[in-house]
Amino acid sequence: MATRILHVVTNVAHYDDPSHPTGLWLSELAHAWKVFEGRGFEQVIVSPAGGPSPLEPRSLKFPTYDRIAKAWHDDPARMALLENTLRPDQVDPADVDAISFTGGHAVMYDFPDSEGLQSITREIWERGGIVSSVCHGYCALLNTRLSDGSLLVEGRKVTGFAWREEVLARVDELVPFNAEEEMKNRGAHYEKAILPFVSYAVVDGNLVTGQNPGSAKKTAERVAALL
Repeated sequence: MATRILHVVTNVAHYDDPSHPTGLWLSELAHAWKVFEGRGFEQVIVSPAGGPSPLEPRSLKFPTYDRIAKAWHDDPARMALLENTLRPDQVDPADVDAISFTGGHAVMYDFPDSEGLQSITREIWERGGIVSSVCHGYCALLNTRLSDGSLLVEGRKVTGFAWREEVLARVDELVPFNAEEEMKNRGAHYEKAILPFVSYAVVDGNLVTGQNPGSAKKTAERVAALL
């Protein structure tokens, strides 16, 4: 059976303020997909509610809207994948070797408390599979508990979009919480690059996390190496 990757994307299209759109940060999915595709892995996409995953408008602009992201955006078959994502209850965790949480500020609203995603993540982790996230995708791990009641991230090294990067992106007054601070509050050993927006990935056993959109390729390569 081929190695299978489960990508997780958001269903949310805007911040609390409906006048500010958000959604999936396309390059994070596109870059990871390309890495895994190059290794012959099977890939499927799930979202908290199933169905359409809207795109973050800012992800369709320079600098992250590169040739790989543009190629995905210009491909009707690839875009159709984002219109018909699976629901968590349509996924058998036993068939998944690695779960990969993508980002975009939208995930801050529907990833943290998705019991369906938490259940899948717990099952994959506890049988030795790989749990991965990039950028805001690590919000999915904030409240994920293992069978013994402990938090998956407690005592483990992680990275994800830094608060300084939120400020520099001028969305610090729009986001619903400080993800970096919340991760630290859960006992995780949060790490980040010295400079904002540079590629940075952290591996702690079977937990692989990337800091920002520019870290998507490196994070996926770390996951592929473990697989």
